[in-house]
Amino acid sequence: MRPSPIYVICRFNDIPSRQAMGFRLMVVDDHGNHRPWSIIVVRWGKKVLGYVNRCPHNGVNLDWQRNEFLDPYGIRLMCGKHGSTFELGTGRCVEGPCQGRVLTPIALAVLDGDICVVGVHLVEDDASANN
Repeated sequence: MRPSPIYVICRFNDIPSRQAMGFRLMVVDDHGNHRPWSIIVVRWGKKVLGYVNRCPHNGVNLDWQRNEFLDPYGIRLMCGKHGSTFELGTGRCVEGPCQGRVLTPIALAVLDGDICVVGVHLVEDDASANN
């Protein structure tokens, strides 16, 4: 069995606690094709959570402005298009048009002070990944 790939996307301290940051990456699918992959990383104290940056209601990115993911109270992710709000820990929509649906989680790990994406194959070209 092949080990899961691990890719560093930023330093742990690059994201302040109780904040979220978006990353536009390129993923390699099973056929070797490259496609854009936009993700959200949330840091809450010493914990990091990750989701695909796509609202389950209509597929738009959640951030209405770059790296603006949290609701006005700073306790839930929020879709800037229709106002759906999502629990940070589960990605479940608790209010809005997609209530009950969930954001797609991604596997993250913190290794030696770096936040890493685990289990997906990314294009390793710095020019194609803008964070």
